Amino acid sequence: MQPKIAFVGAGSATFTRMLLGDIFSYPELRGATISLHDIDPERLETSAGVARVTAEEAGAAPSVEAHAERRAALDGADYVINMVQVGGHVATVADHEIPARYGLRQTIGDTLGIGGIFRALRTIPVMQGIAADIAAVAPGAWLLNYTNPMAMLCWATFAGTPQKRVVGLCHSVQNTTRQLAELVGVPFEEITFVGGGVNHQAFILRFERDGEDLYPLLDREIEANPDLLRRVRVQMYTRLGYFPTESSEHSAEYLPWFMHDDEAIERFRIKVADYVRMSEENLEEYEETRRRLAAGEPLPIELSNEYAPQIIHSMETGRPRVIYGNVENTGLIENLPQGACVEVPCLVDDSGLHPVHLGELPAQLAALNRTFLNVGELTVRAALEGNPAHVRQAALLDPNTAATLSPDRIYELCDELTAAHGDLLPEPLRVL
Repeated sequence: MQPKIAFVGAGSATFTRMLLGDIFSYPELRGATISLHDIDPERLETSAGVARVTAEEAGAAPSVEAHAERRAALDGADYVINMVQVGGHVATVADHEIPARYGLRQTIGDTLGIGGIFRALRTIPVMQGIAADIAAVAPGAWLLNYTNPMAMLCWATFAGTPQKRVVGLCHSVQNTTRQLAELVGVPFEEITFVGGGVNHQAFILRFERDGEDLYPLLDREIEANPDLLRRVRVQMYTRLGYFPTESSEHSAEYLPWFMHDDEAIERFRIKVADYVRMSEENLEEYEETRRRLAAGEPLPIELSNEYAPQIIHSMETGRPRVIYGNVENTGLIENLPQGACVEVPCLVDDSGLHPVHLGELPAQLAALNRTFLNVGELTVRAALEGNPAHVRQAALLDPNTAATLSPDRIYELCDELTAAHGDLLPEPLRVL
């Protein structure tokens, strides 16, 4: 029997198309039921059109459904792929422009920092609603989450809802290991690696070929090409001893050392407020997709290495795979907080998804991760406990925010963002 795969936030038409292209690349999934939901009727209609065109190009014959009501879309689902962006472009702009008036710089603002905190607070109520719908109409379904802030949202879901079959999915590990392979001149297929930590701040703990450590090759490449030292993540590697899995652009705003310093912004080529530009490009790409659909122009399928289609295929067919997932820390990483959300290797087959125990991270990596998780824990507690004091405390402990602003200014900034986002926030947090 073919699975039912529900997409929540399916109006992200480009990402929906990419995932569907991957899903339909597997013959065993070409007859799946694809159930789409978005709160924007126009985007929902566009995503349904994208799904049908993608299926036709892939030679697939799925059943495609479009639902304005979320629970109807989730009814009977085996897998729920979440990619909502609560507040959309307008909220993204506010998350950047308001802090900028205080002198606080961000690059992406979707994972940590003041932007990540308020994005989480907007999104956690929606995640709770999705979990409640799954419990009501799709018990046993896997929630495959792509929405950021990944660690905070998954943490809030498995800590604050009955939904335990939840895994957060990112592409940082896949992309980084391929980039490292290219840097050291070794075919990716010949490399073995192990990574772990927190999403967007995990590290490659082992990087080998046939048991040989490849980090010395990377060291030689950096020595031969000093321009690499103008990347934040290379600076992190040279100082911490392990290569981080997330880009320099993301990593810069998770640390206290770069974003407040004009010279560092220039030297490390940090793109301030780049996510606003990316969000504008996403809007343009969506309009281009609508135009191509209306004109009957093709929408070429470009296969990716995203994990959700691989997980679904493995669970449906029994083909074993290793993916990197964001899951509850049940002792998987011993020197990070129990119950937090951590990123570790996971074995996937028809018996489910099984996180791998990594033991202890190197002390310096765990120490850095804890500065990340401190902010995440207070943000999650703010939402689940309805405690507005934790919002300000999360901001006070955020590395970049604390390195830039005084406590009084941080409080003022939290107040202004709270007013700006208004009803999108959990009701107890709308007044600080």
